[in-house]
Amino acid sequence: MTPELDPITLSVIQAGLQQVCDEMDLSFSRAAFSPVIAEANDRSDGIYSATDGALIAQGAQGLPVFVGTMQYSTRVLIERIRDGLTPAPTPGDIYIVNDPYLGGTHLMDVRFASPFYRDGKIFCWLSNTGHWPDTGGAVPGGFSASATSVEQEGLRLPPVRLFKQGVLDSEIYQVICSNIRVADQRIGDVQAQAAALMVGADRLSELLDRYGDATVSAAIDELRHRAARQMRTYLAQVPEGTHTASAWIDSDGVVNTPLEIRLSVHKTDAGLTFDFTGSSAPCAGPMNSVLATTLSSVYLAMRHIFPEVPISAGAFEPLHVTGYAGTFLDAQYPRPVSGCAAEVSQRIAEAVFAALAPALPDRVTAAPAGTSGNFALGGHDPEKQRDFVMYQLSGGGYGGNADHDGLSNGCSTIGISKAPPVEIMEAQFPVLYHHYALHEGSGGAGRHRGGFGLDYALELRRGAATASFVMDHGRGGPLGALSGRDGAVNQVRVIRNGTPHIPEHLSKEQDIPLAPGDVVHVRTPGGGGYGDPLTRAPAAVADDVRLGRYTPDQARSLFGVALAPDGTADLHATRQLRTP
Repeated sequence: MTPELDPITLSVIQAGLQQVCDEMDLSFSRAAFSPVIAEANDRSDGIYSATDGALIAQGAQGLPVFVGTMQYSTRVLIERIRDGLTPAPTPGDIYIVNDPYLGGTHLMDVRFASPFYRDGKIFCWLSNTGHWPDTGGAVPGGFSASATSVEQEGLRLPPVRLFKQGVLDSEIYQVICSNIRVADQRIGDVQAQAAALMVGADRLSELLDRYGDATVSAAIDELRHRAARQMRTYLAQVPEGTHTASAWIDSDGVVNTPLEIRLSVHKTDAGLTFDFTGSSAPCAGPMNSVLATTLSSVYLAMRHIFPEVPISAGAFEPLHVTGYAGTFLDAQYPRPVSGCAAEVSQRIAEAVFAALAPALPDRVTAAPAGTSGNFALGGHDPEKQRDFVMYQLSGGGYGGNADHDGLSNGCSTIGISKAPPVEIMEAQFPVLYHHYALHEGSGGAGRHRGGFGLDYALELRRGAATASFVMDHGRGGPLGALSGRDGAVNQVRVIRNGTPHIPEHLSKEQDIPLAPGDVVHVRTPGGGGYGDPLTRAPAAVADDVRLGRYTPDQARSLFGVALAPDGTADLHATRQLRTP
């Protein structure tokens, strides 16, 4: 290591790069107009290599699912510029792209990328992703449960320069606005997304001015090598051999049969190989996954298991993914993909957890809720005299683990996005929430039970609207681990004119017409239980019943615990019930 890269300097530069990304995240959220970005934080910012787009640093408050996709899309952009398929950049240019097949996710995740120059040369790329509430397509919000081609999901943009030398290209912007709903509100998100990159450029310049370009470049290289070494060190904990599991998607939204993610994890001296051979073929509906999302899903799952390894492209080098060709995990144009980032990605992570839980019982949790609860409502508000598109995501239960019960109403596996506050949603859209509470009893039973999902109901107050859902885990709940029970399933009901309607595909349907007074009721899954439920401490079961988490009958049937009249565990009866 050179004198400039003593451990303290290296650590400070690492923290400085992280701080640049964190400030971009905060700037983006604070300036954005859309609640899904400003309140739910469905966005991410990062720094990427000038040569191959490899991840250098990413904001700690960004969605983990973008950890692989953003470096993939940046690499594709660099390659297209080299091949002359995309115009070469000049200082101040910002490219926009949302094409899923060019390193993206679904069309609603819109990426901006800007070259960062030092002494006339590109030192690195700054990039971010924000979830736009609408990009056109068949249904408001883009989550078309019945789409059979990507064109039905919205406007698809290859990399084009939306800002040229710092100036918004009004012609390209008008083309975009002409193809999306509530276009007049997008300028706030566009300006916020661009401003976040400018904040990143200012902060990165300050870091480089302080330590010098050569020292920071050497630190970036060293951090990448160290991340690879750290990941290999942690992978040594995985027993030799092959570890297998399957995870299931309810349906693709068009054909009402499950899709299988079949996974074999092979431990070798080179690292771990994740083999998806035997997974289901490409599907008709929107639950296909593009390759960038499939790779990123494996990376984020391993980040959950080994969070100590710093975020860097080096951390992914010992992780090899194969067997996806010819399956629904490698979507090719024109396959629809709106469910890939929010739903399929979580099933992939769930398969990784299920395969490695027996091998790493102290590291891996039971399956979390595993759905983002994508609910879009679009219509016209006569009071405000304008159209609206409301996007609601929701939390669910985390899986139990070796140390404790799962978290209730946590964010999804793929990100840190939280549901926007009810008050914000009611102020912006013509809806009224009847209740917003925990889905009691939804956590899978176990020595450490799963966390509970969310139970909410909202009413359309005025105007007319259509509701669309792309969710999952309606057919089977999140998997338990090591003899733990599965969590409760996702439940969706739409009460129209007093009559309940349950979607044929359970948690997927589009264009459900709503009139004032109609209600949407969603109960999200709880996490899987960890360990044999009959080994759960009786006092913990009694406490769950006292707090309304389970009923006395559930305490007896699920955990083998009988309660005395005063609500405490009847130890004599409990022992009798728990005796084989």
